[in-house]
Amino acid sequence: MPTTTDRTTTQPTFVRSDHVILGAGGLAVLAAAVTRFAGGGAVLPFVASAVAVTLLASLVGRSVEQLGDRFGPGATGVLQSALGNLPELFIALFALKAGLVGVVQAALIGSILANLLLVLGLAFLVGGLKHGTQQLNSERARSIIVLMVLSVAAMVVPSLAHYVHTPAAAHEKTLSLIVSVVLLVLFALTLPASLRKQSGGEADPGAGHAEAPRWPVWLAVGLLAVAAAAAAFVSDWFVVALEPAMDALNISDAFAGLVIVAIAGNAIENVVGVQLAAQNRSEYAFSIVINSPIQIALVLAPLLVVLSAVFGFASLTLVFAPMLVVSVVIAVILTAFITFDGESTWIEGAALIAVYAVIATSFWWG
Repeated sequence: MPTTTDRTTTQPTFVRSDHVILGAGGLAVLAAAVTRFAGGGAVLPFVASAVAVTLLASLVGRSVEQLGDRFGPGATGVLQSALGNLPELFIALFALKAGLVGVVQAALIGSILANLLLVLGLAFLVGGLKHGTQQLNSERARSIIVLMVLSVAAMVVPSLAHYVHTPAAAHEKTLSLIVSVVLLVLFALTLPASLRKQSGGEADPGAGHAEAPRWPVWLAVGLLAVAAAAAAFVSDWFVVALEPAMDALNISDAFAGLVIVAIAGNAIENVVGVQLAAQNRSEYAFSIVINSPIQIALVLAPLLVVLSAVFGFASLTLVFAPMLVVSVVIAVILTAFITFDGESTWIEGAALIAVYAVIATSFWWG
């Protein structure tokens, strides 16, 4: 019938924000390449590569968004978090190759802190100010939070063994490898449940207003592959520029890893989580933001431990500095306490951001 027009045929493939991300990302990669190979001082190559990594991460996020909305909040969160951690994986591998173990360890903990405190806090703050109290789907929120607490707890066990001088402290490399394998197996076991579509009943209140995917699957996959490949090159440039910039700006290894590398490597969660909360799609926002620290503890950190041993890079273990362990324990307990009721408010968001600011400041001097 002439009155039943298919809206999907008239919907543009690219909207203005897509053009902005694609254009800005291309220019940022070009600028990073020029400053890397033509010279640009100590700070400019670092800034250019950091901006490029961030924009490439945004392109990865946009591509996954066009794929993931077809599958539901659980699969969207897992897929977006997994691919969103690609830039951070590349940065960490190149940093280990350069011997920057302290930066990598701080970045791993910093990524968990940034997601649990800064990004989740911004999502709660923006969503709460715009829509009031938001629902997180209490049953799913509890299962996600429990998995997060357990995974982070297992990740810090080698550190505790080292601090209290148990017999295992003399075998921290072996212990770290064993814990890493256990965590990777746990991730594989929990993946099917995480990918399962949400059943009826507790629907995301904003899900009905979600934008239908505009990109065909082949385009989303193609741009995802291009962005991931470009991120691998730019991550190398980022690490090469990191040490000169740290020396020029007098930034400590701990602060560089905990704040700068962590935020640059988690640009997807920084932007997408807040956008979804602003759209009142609170369950999607919570799933994407919380899945990232879970995957850092269950996948990224263990994988880096294994790969550092396989490739012969600087040895990475799960023995973190005491202040890093205390900070991540505070973040996990605080986040669990705030979200376990399945609701979020702007006041809780502001509190999370405040705690992040205090912790980040404490690492400024190293």
